[in-house]
Amino acid sequence: MSPIRSATIVALASAVLATTLTGCSFGAGQEDSSPITIAVDLELSGAAAPVGKAYQRALELKTEQLNASGALGDRKIRLVVKDNRSDASESSRNISDFSNDSKVSAIIMGGCNECAVGAVRTVNEKKIPTIALAPSSAVASPVADRRYVFKLAPNAADSAGALTTELRRRAIREVGVLHSDDDYGREGLKALRAEFAKANIKLLGGEAVRTTDTELAQPIRRLTTGDPDGLIIWTPPEQATLAATAADQTGFSGSLFLDAAAAGDLFLGSSGRATERATLIFTQTMVIDDVIATTPAKAARRQWFQDYTARFGGYNGLSSFAADAVQLIADASLRAGGPADRVNRDGIRDVLETSQLDGLSGPIRMTPDNHSGLMPQALTTLVARGGRWRLAS
Repeated sequence: MSPIRSATIVALASAVLATTLTGCSFGAGQEDSSPITIAVDLELSGAAAPVGKAYQRALELKTEQLNASGALGDRKIRLVVKDNRSDASESSRNISDFSNDSKVSAIIMGGCNECAVGAVRTVNEKKIPTIALAPSSAVASPVADRRYVFKLAPNAADSAGALTTELRRRAIREVGVLHSDDDYGREGLKALRAEFAKANIKLLGGEAVRTTDTELAQPIRRLTTGDPDGLIIWTPPEQATLAATAADQTGFSGSLFLDAAAAGDLFLGSSGRATERATLIFTQTMVIDDVIATTPAKAARRQWFQDYTARFGGYNGLSSFAADAVQLIADASLRAGGPADRVNRDGIRDVLETSQLDGLSGPIRMTPDNHSGLMPQALTTLVARGGRWRLAS
């Protein structure tokens, strides 16, 4: 296993200590050495496996870095990972098993909206803090019914606002929207309609596709028949690639726009031609090598980008959300304190609810009224150029 860079260790130690110096409550001379056990429910097989595996790589790398940094004192993070096979029923069984394990401090769930929403009842009844990487607002809202559930992913309203701002800047007045036929996709279409009404942008048509659909030529053809100025793709990454290719094959000559949920690999591979000059709304970390590291937070993001790329031979934009989830739980576990022989789940939940972090994904702020932590300013505009995503000029 490759060594961790000393710069990374210093940055990690500083990040953790900054949030924990005032929060630890161990007795004098008593150092807690109990593991911080994080249970993980991911889509490692089935339709959503590419995203799930990207999350797994990020979780393992971030855990390795934190454990090597010394910032956790005598404690170490331990991951317990289960595959939900991209199936909500299997995910429900995993969550039940995790919540019944008294050694588990918290749960991280992957990008499956249905899985995360379906877990709410169990998570609340068992009082186990859970961070989901799924984007649907129903994951963490209403907060009164989701006291133990938190979300770390782009929000549909923020993404729709950023997309509409870019459409106005480009003087695009007529668009079609291809969206996933799930909570997040429908939420996105509703948010876009609201933003378009304020910006005087005409929605020529919307097409819903199941997240498992791979034949997208017909819905794309219907959306482009009216020759819109722009086409918005609001689907998971693998499906977004198929949609972009289908649009290219139909001869669509307008501008292509992708929602944050469509982000995946930095390098576009075989879809490079179809996505050339496409616009993506996403976090700056995806292209941090284009950014001058003028702050400690930007330096940490650049280091994460370099570490991930060195380990795995490429970069996946979603990785930073998984890494930030580990960081938040580690910070909360240290600050919550409590007896060394018992996991303080309520204390961890309480700390998570007021967490503030300049994370790898961008600024993250949790409050008692808002359990969806990614701030709107974390999103920026990227453009596909030369087979990879770049920061838009």
